Amino acid sequence: MPLTPLDIHNKEFSRRLRGYDEDEVNEFLDQVIKDYESVIRENKDLHNQLLSLQERLDHFLNIEETLSKTIIVAQEAADEVKNNAKKEAQLIIKESEKNADRIINESLAKSRKIAMEVEELKKQASIYRTRFRTLVEAQLELLSQDGWDALEAASEALETPREANEVY
Repeated sequence: MPLTPLDIHNKEFSRRLRGYDEDEVNEFLDQVIKDYESVIRENKDLHNQLLSLQERLDHFLNIEETLSKTIIVAQEAADEVKNNAKKEAQLIIKESEKNADRIINESLAKSRKIAMEVEELKKQASIYRTRFRTLVEAQLELLSQDGWDALEAASEALETPREANEVY
């Protein structure tokens, strides 16, 4: 068991002949008691400081551990978000490619349909021109026939008497 200042103070020494000077020994013991009390107080203060620092250290170690775990969780979350974004981007690209293929196919089908319609219209225009030419040629042939001259002469003959009646 460690020595206390009270133990030092209450310590009694046996007396002998030619012993130490009692007042000098008591003064020295008083000085030892003061110094010992000071050392004990300082030791207690240091011990309390040590406990306080240990608590702070434990607190900071706990914060460090929490931060490490948080960083790991954040990194995992970031990786997951990144992977999900990549997957979503791939899906968007695939969907866009499908839409592009569909649009191209629809455009090609419309283009083919329009080309067929154009060809059909060209054929119809050619047929119309041929029929119209045939009709015009037939009409010209009718006009160039002799019957029109006779009809014209008869028409003039009919108009002349009318003119005579009009003059009177």
